[in-house]
Amino acid sequence: MRLMPLIPWTEKYRPKSLSELVGNEDAKKKFIAWLNAFLKGKAHKKAALLYGPPGSGKTSLVHAVASQFGWELIELNASDFRSREAIERRVYGAATMGSLYGKRKIILIDEVDGINAREDAGAIPAILKLIEKTRYPVVLTANDPWDPKLKPLRDACEVIEFKKLKKREVMKVLSEICRREGIECDRSILSAIADNAKGDLRAAINDLQTLAMGKKRINLADLNILGSRAEQASMFDIVRTVLTARKPEQALAVTRLPSLDYEMLLLWLSENIPYQYAGSYRAIADAYEALSWADIMLARMKRKQIWQLLPYALELMTAGVASARDKPPYRFVRYSFPQRLRMLARTKSSREKFREVASMVARSLHISVSTLRTEVVPFLRVIYENDPDMAKRIYRSLGLSKKEFEILIGA
Repeated sequence: MRLMPLIPWTEKYRPKSLSELVGNEDAKKKFIAWLNAFLKGKAHKKAALLYGPPGSGKTSLVHAVASQFGWELIELNASDFRSREAIERRVYGAATMGSLYGKRKIILIDEVDGINAREDAGAIPAILKLIEKTRYPVVLTANDPWDPKLKPLRDACEVIEFKKLKKREVMKVLSEICRREGIECDRSILSAIADNAKGDLRAAINDLQTLAMGKKRINLADLNILGSRAEQASMFDIVRTVLTARKPEQALAVTRLPSLDYEMLLLWLSENIPYQYAGSYRAIADAYEALSWADIMLARMKRKQIWQLLPYALELMTAGVASARDKPPYRFVRYSFPQRLRMLARTKSSREKFREVASMVARSLHISVSTLRTEVVPFLRVIYENDPDMAKRIYRSLGLSKKEFEILIGA
């Protein structure tokens, strides 16, 4: 079984021009006015902060501007690890150097309110430095920009508010998608989808695609698939929904839950597929094949920074797994916590000590920690085991104690 996911409609029907964007006319006018002032060198602020609820068009506005005017879009989105190093590596060079093709650029850093002070260390000072040095307009987006940690960014930006989309605006987009996809859907159904989305156009489009999967007509009965998106379910419930879904659409519905941790979901599914599908080797094999393709997609997404692959990975690990053939009849299974996470929790202290020592040695040798781990540590381990006196001279020259050296080589 080789499952090839469909293009998410949120990407397929992303606005390509300003005229295709619905709602928030005042916000669009303010943004275009700021952008024009920037291009003329008259803007008071070199960055804009667009804020408002999810699915109100903040990111789509920037994409539409880049598409309509043929500008190069440099984007750092919510899936990125937004540390100081990541921002400087991904964005800083592009913001301070000219384009090879003479094109204008626009820099987008999505969902800055999601920056974690510990995990994304130095991100806010790096963004402020980027705004100070950039030759091109910088746009930040946030759902809630009023966190005290974001005050320096608010002060450095032209702040533009986006409001929740009106129901009729959401229905207008859904109706147009149905027309272009050749799908029959009564306005009462579109109204129910819009109500359920609560002004989030992205969520409404995802719901419409879920309902329309494999159909040319959507009925009222199909709305039962959607349920409510009010609360985040526990990981136990999410895994159970995916593994026991009767239809792929029911499994896919978990991707609409707020704050879904897709990497955690992959680990939980990997751990529990054999228990839920016990007795059916074909179902287990099919489910793991879909999950392995999702894992490949996630790895490629991170390695090559192609974040458009995320919807494909999510579809594979939910609808793909649920599409396994010969699934056994439903039975209650007590799911297991992923062993890999247990192991990482047990070894957290030793891994942190290794990183501390390895970082110090890597700086001293002018190499990366990765190079140290793979190309240097194995030889140090051999020396330690066979020539203790030489090992002693080496770790002293590196400024290490014997205990620190043993942590480094895993002795």
